[in-house]
Amino acid sequence: MTAADPYKYHEGFGNHFSSEALPDSLPKGQNTPQKCPYNLYAEQLSGTAFTAPRTHNQRSWLYRIRPSVVHTPFKPIEHPLLSLQGEITPTQLRWSPFDIAEEPQDFVQGLKTVSFSGDPTSGGGLAIHIYTANQSMDHKAFYNSDGDFLIVPQQGRLDICTEFGKMMVAPNEICVIPRGIRYSVALPDGPVRGYILEVFGHTHFELPDLGPIGANGLANPRDFVTPKAAYTKENGVEWSIVTKFGNKLFVAQQQHSPFDVVAWHGNYVPYKYALEKFCAVNTVTYDHMDPSIFTVLTAKSTVPGVAIADFVIFPPRWAVGEKTFRPPYFHRNCMSEFMGLILGDYEGKADGFAPGGASLHSPMTPHGPDAKVFEAASNAELKPVRVGDKTQSFMFETSLLLSVTPWALRTCGKVQEDYWKAWASLEPKFDS
Repeated sequence: MTAADPYKYHEGFGNHFSSEALPDSLPKGQNTPQKCPYNLYAEQLSGTAFTAPRTHNQRSWLYRIRPSVVHTPFKPIEHPLLSLQGEITPTQLRWSPFDIAEEPQDFVQGLKTVSFSGDPTSGGGLAIHIYTANQSMDHKAFYNSDGDFLIVPQQGRLDICTEFGKMMVAPNEICVIPRGIRYSVALPDGPVRGYILEVFGHTHFELPDLGPIGANGLANPRDFVTPKAAYTKENGVEWSIVTKFGNKLFVAQQQHSPFDVVAWHGNYVPYKYALEKFCAVNTVTYDHMDPSIFTVLTAKSTVPGVAIADFVIFPPRWAVGEKTFRPPYFHRNCMSEFMGLILGDYEGKADGFAPGGASLHSPMTPHGPDAKVFEAASNAELKPVRVGDKTQSFMFETSLLLSVTPWALRTCGKVQEDYWKAWASLEPKFDS
């Protein structure tokens, strides 16, 4: 507990946790006794199929004051900016920081899709969203029926109340809220902005394999934390329950708090991670290593080594490569690369890439350092130097080709039409 985060957590990634807000509120020795302690209702939340291999099976048991089925029928809500309609382009794209609306908007109302591939109704793919908000969710809860949200705050903390307990998520931290888990977002610091990576269907985020790195390094499991059980006993007060279902929003009403879970156990849980705890590995001899060494979480596809989505960061670290061009190299990639900036400056671009903005480089579209960075790095003294202090950039990388929504391409008004000029002044230096 700190002044910035008053909540308590369980530690570890992928653990089976047991959590009680009241003593002895978890049943002993079974999941569904005839009568649960404190006359609670038992409810299972399944994140994978019943028959998924045990190594990948995810589910939790919730013991709550009322079951979540007690609500009115769902009705559709219009939200045109949460869209899976778009167009593809091989052109390099970069956006200036996205605006926070002046009219009142909560977290759900402020969701806007930037790019996507696939469709949640077919069970595969992903979407990338921007969120902005200037007011807390008031007696309103949200859950995503389509997939998992990986949330990257850029401005302002998110005070997130979930069915499993509460967590405070600040810039330079991330959280993952798996499919189906209900939560409400309050804004303790005022207006907020950030990024969301959504993976559809039965895919969940996991830690990347370390291979010859060994047993330790990158994002260590012990540094992930999950909320401890906390509950609200509230009846006769209307709550709105909003779900994203087939990428459309629906709302139902109920007369009790959705956060009435007194105890729970399982491994299908929300969690958060502080990016400053990432243990980076890098070259200690020569050459610029591939950015996969900075992978925090991955959502695997059925093809070994090919991800539906990777979450990659570029943290503060030492650069010591000898006889090496140290910034990111010029690159044509079989993957799509969506980058965002949480704070500071990005080492590969001298100008134009600002916190709260973004860029997208599509498959086989060339990209790399701009002319100013290239000149500076080509002539720098190659002594050990710190890279990225007081900065944090990240990448959502995917094997899928991303479409871009009309809002992101035109309506938002943030596309930098002259982005291509970042490389226009790169002159031939060939000396025969």
